[in-house]
Amino acid sequence: MKIAATIARYLLGIIFVFFGSNMLFHFLPNPPMPPGPLADFTNALNTSHYVLALGFFQVAPGILLLINRYVPLALTALAGMIININLIHITMAPSGLPMAAVVSLLWLLVFLRVKSNFAGIFEPAPQR
Repeated sequence: MKIAATIARYLLGIIFVFFGSNMLFHFLPNPPMPPGPLADFTNALNTSHYVLALGFFQVAPGILLLINRYVPLALTALAGMIININLIHITMAPSGLPMAAVVSLLWLLVFLRVKSNFAGIFEPAPQR
């Protein structure tokens, strides 16, 4: 399990550093989007420059995962991002669901390795 979690951590870090960097620096060509909700959503993100914040919040946790520092913090930051990615692919672009599922699985493997760090947030009431 330790080796699988380490490999998952590296893969997750590489994925988010690479694709987050692409949001910031646009080094991969983007094919034209078919008209519809996803094109409208993507256009709004690009026009408002919100995509820069998304890129940053993918790259920073990705780097933390790669250097094996503050892994629980990186997982927390990426959890919301991964939920959003899954929702986008469920509601607007089902063709991307397999990759979204792989990323979710990688996140879960890393989370299971460090789940003891999250013990406090799963308490039904605060400890005194």
